[in-house]
Amino acid sequence: MHTLHTTLGAAASTGGLQSWIKDNIIPLLLLLIAVMLFVLAQRGDNAKAMKVVAGVIVALAVLGIATSGKADELGGWMASLVTG
Repeated sequence: MHTLHTTLGAAASTGGLQSWIKDNIIPLLLLLIAVMLFVLAQRGDNAKAMKVVAGVIVALAVLGIATSGKADELGGWMASLVTG
């Protein structure tokens, strides 16, 4: 009975889900945003669509900085621009 609990505990880990999310979340978000932009463009609301595109570009830049591990270096560089 003890080995059954150990086996179920090992099988219930979220490592596979975490790796799948890391590998696929950006393409899925981009696909969702592209579909949303197509819908907005079909309605003729091109200004709103371009605002969404600008927001996505900024969000992807922030996500890229956060996941690259270079956020501390970037923060130090930006602080040195102000403090000299």
